[in-house]
Amino acid sequence: MLNRIASRFSRVVEKYLPDAFVIAVLMTLGVFIIGTMMNPSEPAKLIKSFGDGFWVYLPFTMQMILLLMTGMTLAAVPVIQRLLESVAAKAKTANQAYVLTFLVSAAAYYINWGLAVVVGSIVAREVGKRNPDAHFPLLVASAYTPTVLYTAGLSSTIGLTVATKGHFLEDIMGVIPTSQTIFHPGTIAILVALLVTIPIFIMMMAPKKEIIPYKAPLRKQGDEASIDSLPDTPAGRLERAPFLGIITGLIGAVYVLLEFTNGRDLDLNIINLTFLSLGLILHKSLYGYANAFKESAAAISPIILQFPFYAGIIGMLGSSGLGASIVNGITSVASKDTFDIFTYWAAGLVNILAPSGGGQWALQGPLQVPAGIELGVDPGVTAMAVGWGDAWTNLIQPFWALPILAVARLHIRHIMGYCMLLSIWVGLVTTILMLFVY
Repeated sequence: MLNRIASRFSRVVEKYLPDAFVIAVLMTLGVFIIGTMMNPSEPAKLIKSFGDGFWVYLPFTMQMILLLMTGMTLAAVPVIQRLLESVAAKAKTANQAYVLTFLVSAAAYYINWGLAVVVGSIVAREVGKRNPDAHFPLLVASAYTPTVLYTAGLSSTIGLTVATKGHFLEDIMGVIPTSQTIFHPGTIAILVALLVTIPIFIMMMAPKKEIIPYKAPLRKQGDEASIDSLPDTPAGRLERAPFLGIITGLIGAVYVLLEFTNGRDLDLNIINLTFLSLGLILHKSLYGYANAFKESAAAISPIILQFPFYAGIIGMLGSSGLGASIVNGITSVASKDTFDIFTYWAAGLVNILAPSGGGQWALQGPLQVPAGIELGVDPGVTAMAVGWGDAWTNLIQPFWALPILAVARLHIRHIMGYCMLLSIWVGLVTTILMLFVY
């Protein structure tokens, strides 16, 4: 029954869902109109906050772009691609294909969501080649759905931000170690529950037969033949020489080890340098690394285009009071025992308008953390509730699906029907567990 509902719902979404950039512009205009209605005498202030917001999150935007690109470039290492292809061969049936794609992508999302973009798309592609009965858009949706788990992983934006000394809420909540956020027992419980139940839900949605045929295999990242075609000159030999990348990568790796030895916790900068260093070591040459990095840039170009618009929306949400109204309106009825749930719901709603974990935390954190402390709620729990909400509605906000869709050569409308249904299940499971685990 669920597979018939999913197929019909997916067809409706394919017909009416516009491009992600159109959605970003429509949301910008919608927030501006609502903000103007709330403050009819201050449209110029809204316009200024939109323009200022374009650049306020520029440093964070650069961190996010590097997180994606270093992860994607690492996934483009030939040995990693061959490993993923051998793993994909393990799936022998359509259901095994969906589950394997989900679990491999989930493991990658836990490590780094930039890495997961390419890992998921490679596995979905290779699994789809070997399983013609598997519905390719659902395979890609299976690869993207683990985005709801990233907040419990090693690249958790909010978890790493509050663990970084000097973060903007340090005076209110202090520096929160990852043992109280991403490694909290409650976080692990929700992670395990979703890991177990989501694949079952996906199998129940699977159509009886293929609707959109599988397209031709994608070209791999990092064109190794172009390395061999470099001229046999001093410059060409330097470009293809592996020792330069290895030495540079080892310097970065040693720095990371020294930082951990000195007691530094995981943060965005450490994650970025770790994946940059590993990529330099594992690619055959600096030319090969630069080539893979360039192709990664093409895949995430829609994010680079749209991120400033959502940053502008965050600015308008703050200056108009709309963001505060959403957050305060939802959490005002919460008690100590239900504050994390209402925070989760508020974060899910805000994320649809502002799909940036860091940007959303900048908007929501100053409101949620003091309110939670007043009720006696641990700030680490509040941070994770915002993080879970941010990850939850990524399934219905197409922004973070853009890189994997670019690699898989599908449009957002091909997978969004399945993702929307999955978001209902994820929201239900997480809400219920939050009553008991935090």
